[in-house]
Amino acid sequence: MTGKTNHSILPVDFYEQPTLELAKSLLGCLLVKETAAGTASGFIVETEAYIGPLDRAAHSFGNRRTKRTEVMFGKSGLIYTYVMHTHTLVNVVSGGIENPEAILIRAVEPYSGLKLMQERRGIADIRKWTDGPGKLTKALGITMEDYGRSFTSPPLYLAAGKQPEHISSGPRIGIDNAGEAKDYSWRFWVTGSPFISRRKKLINKG
Repeated sequence: MTGKTNHSILPVDFYEQPTLELAKSLLGCLLVKETAAGTASGFIVETEAYIGPLDRAAHSFGNRRTKRTEVMFGKSGLIYTYVMHTHTLVNVVSGGIENPEAILIRAVEPYSGLKLMQERRGIADIRKWTDGPGKLTKALGITMEDYGRSFTSPPLYLAAGKQPEHISSGPRIGIDNAGEAKDYSWRFWVTGSPFISRRKKLINKG
């Protein structure tokens, strides 16, 4: 990624883009989490779009409305967190009110609070701190307490960052039972980034 960084919090209208466009626009943005232990952040390098209710891979497929998915029916820019296999995952709500869509943040490039992130992850290799959706939340201190908050204000927010030189796309991960949706190229990543998840399995369609 290139260009100067400008870490101003992104405005509400940033999130009003169509979900697929927003999923690409999020690449390079700075994800910041403030906690009592300190602040940590990273540039987003990988995302996945989920476009319910017609997307069989989306939690909101068929307009499924539950306690977990309720926030997806809210305004764009809200925070949707959920737990999978004991790991918290974080999503950006998109699509607008009553149109439940979201974008999973899959990986970030560590930027600030590096010592804190290393302590939380317990490993030395910086490339493995945040190269997966469950890893990045642990490194940054993102929890289920962030559910329903807005990305436009602390403690968990998105700020302007760097513009990727090139973006690649391909099928999403871990949705083999989603019928035709498993083949949709709705996963996006910063081409060549060493911080994305499952680097060995990527098919570059950029």
